[in-house]
Amino acid sequence: MLFTDRTDAGHRLAHALRRLEGDRPVVLGLPRGGVPVAFEVARALRAPLDVIVVRKLGVPSHPELGFGAIGEGGVRVISEEIVRRGGVTEEDTAAVEHAEEAELVRRARRFRAHRPRQDLDGRTVIVVDDGIATGATAEAACAVVRAQGAARVVLAVPVAPPDAVARLRTGADEVVCLATPHPFSSVGEWYRDFSQTSDEEVVALLARAGGGSGLEAVGDLVLPEGAEAVVVFAHGSGSSRHSPRNRAVAAALNEAGLGTLLFDLLTPAEEADGGHVFDIGTLAGRLTGATRLLRDRVPLPIGYFGASTGAAAALRAAATADADTGRGAGIGAVVSRGGRPDLAGPRLGDVRAPTLLIVGGLDTTVLALNRRAASELTCENRLEIVPGATHLFEEPGALDTVAELARNWFTEHLVARSGSGTED
Repeated sequence: MLFTDRTDAGHRLAHALRRLEGDRPVVLGLPRGGVPVAFEVARALRAPLDVIVVRKLGVPSHPELGFGAIGEGGVRVISEEIVRRGGVTEEDTAAVEHAEEAELVRRARRFRAHRPRQDLDGRTVIVVDDGIATGATAEAACAVVRAQGAARVVLAVPVAPPDAVARLRTGADEVVCLATPHPFSSVGEWYRDFSQTSDEEVVALLARAGGGSGLEAVGDLVLPEGAEAVVVFAHGSGSSRHSPRNRAVAAALNEAGLGTLLFDLLTPAEEADGGHVFDIGTLAGRLTGATRLLRDRVPLPIGYFGASTGAAAALRAAATADADTGRGAGIGAVVSRGGRPDLAGPRLGDVRAPTLLIVGGLDTTVLALNRRAASELTCENRLEIVPGATHLFEEPGALDTVAELARNWFTEHLVARSGSGTED
């Protein structure tokens, strides 16, 4: 079984766990990669989401061998047998615990952002990770959760080796694993997109699950009277919401009766670190999260307008939406302005939304990248070149041309097709 990404894995895992919804479970994600999977499970089961932060206690002479684990709330799980076999003294135990406890507290504060820890006493708890290799961390997490008072512990993962699943059944009341391939070399080989999950993505997912985030917090939503569709703007820098070019295009779309959502994919601090601008996985994850919020509030067709590296994020998010919800039911259309669609990587071939690539005629490097990307797209697509325009479309009339092209594309593919009641 091959998973598209962690969101896809979460959807499939949630389907397998539906029967537990009536138990009113608590869902705990192992950071970092387990949290995006757990987010989808919690969302489907209408359950609270939290992180389970554990630290393995390693034998000083063989740190990879764990003699126990610690968790929040002063929970301490020790294997007396390994302590005895490993010759671990009381002084060793105290030193290792002290070092790991500091890291435990730091991570818990970082991820939870001062929200209280979920009370597990007497509850059914679903511990979720994005996959298992050795199972050591998952085993420790189950032990900690039980020590924190859980009445029933369910370990749920998309993929794991058969021997690890068999071993973990002794530590959990139930193990739900969608795939147990043999041979098994790594978790990542079973995902098409296994890009690293950032701390920021974990924090954002927990905030959304806890109701700590809303459209007011992420951007500016404009809905003209009678709007039949909404276009979400994605830019690779933190200036998306305030970008004069994005706002000019948004105003033109509003005049045409289209709604718009402008929000910042990056914080100012993240933008100052240039590496974040090219972290397409994080950008796409945040765009997907904002889209979910928008769908919950506004039941209208949605399109993406991406600029710079935000275009890659828009295409990757659109590919995820199509894979999750089926052809014709995801993102209705995508427009890229001076974008870097090439950075969407292998996900380009998964995009089903009609895609318009707009590039300045004098932006030669980006134009070459867009020509190549257009040849890799399998969806309906078109490359429009604005003569005499450079990367930022600052030349007289250039941005007006961009706005007109975008308006026509969204009107044709969002409004007209929505009104006809047909699907691609």
